[in-house]
Amino acid sequence: MNESCAHGLHLFDFDSAGYDRNGLEILGHDESLRLLATKSLGRIGLTVGALPTVLPVNFRLIGERIYFRSSSGQKLTAATSHAVVAFEVDEIDSTAHEGWSVVVTGVAHPVETEAEIARIESFGIPQWAPSDGSRLVSISTDLVTGRRLNQVSIVARPPG
Repeated sequence: MNESCAHGLHLFDFDSAGYDRNGLEILGHDESLRLLATKSLGRIGLTVGALPTVLPVNFRLIGERIYFRSSSGQKLTAATSHAVVAFEVDEIDSTAHEGWSVVVTGVAHPVETEAEIARIESFGIPQWAPSDGSRLVSISTDLVTGRRLNQVSIVARPPG
């Protein structure tokens, strides 16, 4: 139920309006993937030597899978072991104090067949790093969560 306060701002019922306990808007699966698809730089969270590591990667969302290039090394090693990884993309406007974040949890694995490599290559996976990035890695989107902070959620933030 929405209520108006003395200043004409709207206050929200967080349970029915889709906000978490911190006042951030909870994004649905489709909206989260739509936002993720607007970016080409994200961060992969994986385990290397039993320690968590977060690395930037260029990527493309194709359907409901995330694809990125990798050279031999820790990202590819994690991917070839079919590891569960986290993948995060965000957009922040520090001046307006607005933004969003999408986190995906899925299984990473190498793209190995020539047909699949050719299909994925046709989408143009971005590559900023000077390394060869000769291997393609895919991440499933098994769990997708997203949050947005905007002026509505700032006004609607619950007390305490």
